[in-house]
Amino acid sequence: MNYQELAAAARGNIGPFCRACPTCDGRGCKGTIPGPGAKGTGTVAIRNHEAWQQVLVNMDCVHATFEASTSTTLLGQDLSLPVMIGPVGDVQRHYGQKYDTVSYNECALRAAAAEGTLALTGDGLNAEIMTRATALIGQLGGAGIPTVKPWDPVTLESKLSEALACHPVAVSMDIDASGLPFLRGQQPPAGAKDEGQLAEVCAICHDAGTPFVLKGIMTPASAARALRAGVDSIVVSNHGGRVLDGVPATASVLPAIADAVGNDAEVLVDGGIRSGLDVFRALALGANGCLVCRPFVVAIFGGGEQGARDYLRQLAGELSDAMEMCGAATVADIRPDMLYR
Repeated sequence: MNYQELAAAARGNIGPFCRACPTCDGRGCKGTIPGPGAKGTGTVAIRNHEAWQQVLVNMDCVHATFEASTSTTLLGQDLSLPVMIGPVGDVQRHYGQKYDTVSYNECALRAAAAEGTLALTGDGLNAEIMTRATALIGQLGGAGIPTVKPWDPVTLESKLSEALACHPVAVSMDIDASGLPFLRGQQPPAGAKDEGQLAEVCAICHDAGTPFVLKGIMTPASAARALRAGVDSIVVSNHGGRVLDGVPATASVLPAIADAVGNDAEVLVDGGIRSGLDVFRALALGANGCLVCRPFVVAIFGGGEQGARDYLRQLAGELSDAMEMCGAATVADIRPDMLYR
């Protein structure tokens, strides 16, 4: 099934906050927290999606015939496409009762592995979320990326130990989760991390031979501090607008951040990416790969593991089509001059 069909199948099985809209653009869930919506005015998620649509591509069919290859390498792993499934920390709180976080993660992890890519798993106040997610990743031979919140040092040390024990491809931290309303004032506490604290996390991961991914970078200055701390990959992300209102779209800040990072780390991006054409736009703006999150929740609520596989295949097909119509035979061939300026 395509995404619109999966969304239709999800309606009645998801909600009440997520409405499984035919286009997941942040409008139907505006301002719903708990739920998948953005904070405050709810406009950041909408802005994320609209910004990608404003990036126009140069069609160029004057080239040799080829069948585009969407394969790439990220975090040392050969992937079938430059897209990974983003993390969700508490599925039932935000999306409905059909899947709990454990069963959702199982669908996402297994679908990603079957389609030749990776899924990130979430974290939350319920410690069982991390425990069960890492157990699943371990069963898949480490084919997954557990995400930890920016907890206090004692909790973080325990969570990292649990995450690294499953020998994952990488470990991620969504540092911007310190702004999530439902984590404020809770136990264990979560908060911002300075360069030195991040360096300690990087050292723990690197001692285990595991790359560290930092999600929640929105400025070149933050990226520079992350690089000095030793991170292996950053994710340009505003957490879908869920942590701070009034911030720019990820597509708007991506080029400057990618330029600042250069080849010193891999640059991933999320926020409003909904099609293979959006993935093409992101790579042309300087990203090495993308995370897509909310649409996969809808796809899984509509079609389970197969739904997630169908959506991954749709993204790969749309990306391949964009590449062939713009003259990029491989992912490495996607360049800034393939965008209309």
